Amino acid sequence: MLSKLQAVEDRYLDLENKISDPDVIARQDEWQKYTKEHARLTELVEKFRAYKRILADLAGAQTLLREETDPEMLALAQSEFAAAKKKIGAAEQELKILLLPKDETDEKNAILEIRGGAGGDEAALFAGDLIRMYSRYAESEGWRVEFMDANPTGIGGFKEVIVMIYGNGAYGRLKYESGVHRVQRVPETESSGRIHTSTVTVAVLPEAEEVDVEINPGDLRIDTYCASGAGGQYVNKTESAVRITHLPTGIVVQCQDEKSQLQNREKCMRVLRAKLLEAAREGQRAAVAESRKSQVGTGDRSERIRTYNFPQGRVTDHRIGLTLHKLEAVLNGGLKELTDALAAAAQSERLKQAQ
Repeated sequence: MLSKLQAVEDRYLDLENKISDPDVIARQDEWQKYTKEHARLTELVEKFRAYKRILADLAGAQTLLREETDPEMLALAQSEFAAAKKKIGAAEQELKILLLPKDETDEKNAILEIRGGAGGDEAALFAGDLIRMYSRYAESEGWRVEFMDANPTGIGGFKEVIVMIYGNGAYGRLKYESGVHRVQRVPETESSGRIHTSTVTVAVLPEAEEVDVEINPGDLRIDTYCASGAGGQYVNKTESAVRITHLPTGIVVQCQDEKSQLQNREKCMRVLRAKLLEAAREGQRAAVAESRKSQVGTGDRSERIRTYNFPQGRVTDHRIGLTLHKLEAVLNGGLKELTDALAAAAQSERLKQAQ
């Protein structure tokens, strides 16, 4: 591990020289590439340097223990040695995690699809609760949310809603939200006070750039139609909505949020690229042995991942066995404790697989 870490630090120092070189600065594309790589390595190098300081403290304390005869100095050396030993295990664990291969898509924007499942109107209402939850979480992280498409119901919910979340690391933070979300509560329309169980499916996709996915225009069927929903008479009288079918895969995407057909088409293409990229990634994942699946789930939409129980005021994530008795806070965007725990569990599983 030390040789790998030293190689990373050497590369970091080389990058520091490059990004301060006037000749490289003049070549902006090259300079930006080096700057991004330098930023990616910064945390690892800082942790490695802190680790080397702990090793130096440990070595210094060991030298004092061997050579010192003064009782007071020996006690000090023993204290320093114990403190360094205590720190070194945690530091090594952090470095092992940081050395794990990075998923390049983690830093991308995220496309979030939410669909009402079992439960009819109640499922649609909870889909609305979830899109508000994710929007507030995005706001707390400093991200921007843009609606791509929505199929609202008359009672304030959504049969389906698709949003793009713009923010550095948005996909990496949200990717474990994919799956079936279950809600247990008394619906507003239920006069007898019985608790109902409904489900909503969530899918999170990384935004794909044009260079990530090559799309043959001849493989596309593009249809336009009059948009429905919010927007007044204008959207209902013009064919501004766009539906694109990718013929080889049968993937269909549609967008009607913008009044401009061109803008809706651009949004459709962004969603289509993301779906094609995810289909390719899913094919790769399917080739991995069953035993290597992450304990935090595969991201399959059929997998029940979380329950929101209103009578008990709790949220339970079934993949990691975490229960929080703070339902209201979570639904108001307080997802960080859950996303941090899921990321930590995924890292732990990857460490086991790497050993």
